This record gives sequence, C-alpha cells and structure tokens, in this order.
Amino acid sequence: MLCNTRCANCEPMMKRKIQPSLLISLVLLSSPLLAQTAPSAALDSKTDTRIELQQQLPQGKLLGKTKLTIWGFQIYNARLWVAPGFRTDQIDNSAFALELAYLRDFSSTDVAERSIEEMRRFASLSQAQTTAWTAELMRVIPNVKKGDRIMAVNLPGEGVRFLFNGKPNGEILDKQFSRLFFSIWLSPKTSEPKMREELLLGAM
Repeated sequence: MLCNTRCANCEPMMKRKIQPSLLISLVLLSSPLLAQTAPSAALDSKTDTRIELQQQLPQGKLLGKTKLTIWGFQIYNARLWVAPGFRTDQIDNSAFALELAYLRDFSSTDVAERSIEEMRRFASLSQAQTTAWTAELMRVIPNVKKGDRIMAVNLPGEGVRFLFNGKPNGEILDKQFSRLFFSIWLSPKTSEPKMREELLLGAM
C-alpha cells in the first residue's frame, strides 16, 4: 500500500525525476537521507482493545512499529501485531496483522499500482496476473485520507483479509499474492530494510 507519487504533496519529487521504490502501503527512496523510518512515539501500547483486532488476531501482541517519512513528508505509521508462536523464518505460515495509519491522502489506483511494482521485486508477474491483482487491490483498498487505517491480516495458507478503519473490506484468497504482498515490508530483500527491522524488532 503505497504513496501516490503524482499527488500534489509529492510534486517536488516528480520535478526531480526521482523514482521512489516503496510508496501505503507504500513509498520508499533508495537514499536513507530521503526516506526515513523511525519508531512512532505515538504508538506505545503492547496491547490493543479494539474489537477488530481482537476478532482478527486473538491474543495478538504488538511486535514492532515505525513511521515512514519522505522528503520531510509523513506518509504513514505502521504497526505489526502477531499471534503467539510467530517466527520471522516462517512468516508465510504465521498469523499477523500489519496496520498502516495514513498521514496523507492517496488514491486507490496509485496504492494498487505501486504495490504491484514492489511485488515485482520478489517474483516475475505475467500481464494477466498483474491486471488481476491490480483490480483486486483496488477492490479491497479504497482511496485513503489522512487518519484512515488499512489493516492487512495474513491468513496462513489462504491469503489476505483487508480492513478499512476497523471494518472488513474484502479478501484476496491467493497464497502467492499474500507472500509477495507482505514481502514489501517483511522480506529480507525488502527495499527498505530499516522499516523491516523496526517492525520485527520484538522478534529479533
């Protein structure tokens, strides 16, 4: 889930012809001086009593948190909640929830397209697969405004469930999609290793 590189807030980056590698979920730049991640001081609780998290991830605990900032623009706060038994070497088979709390407005189209672009870092996708997954992402991820929350829940062996501001907003039941989607943040080959380190901090 990525940042809209064509939004007015990011216009200065367009003029510089810089290609971001991870934009909400979802913009990251190659230089650590441009793309910055840092633990979010506003997210300190190890437990969460929100009904949706209790329903989706019973006994879930906060593992890590971070904030993505690009060119001084705050993009989103990210939190990773995991179920007991979570292992970083078996992420595909683990139950967890990744939540992005947006700090800017982004369109559904750009979030979907940037997500697919990042997923291509980990596997070759056919045109048919790209088209299908882009449409699926646009179905489950609406336009987001500052303050909106997108939660992606890993369903081991099945796919991903998406929640928008605490309410179910659809599922993509495809194991390959799930693996590549969460790899954007959690793979050792992610384009933003600092973000991965912060999110998995409690397991390292």
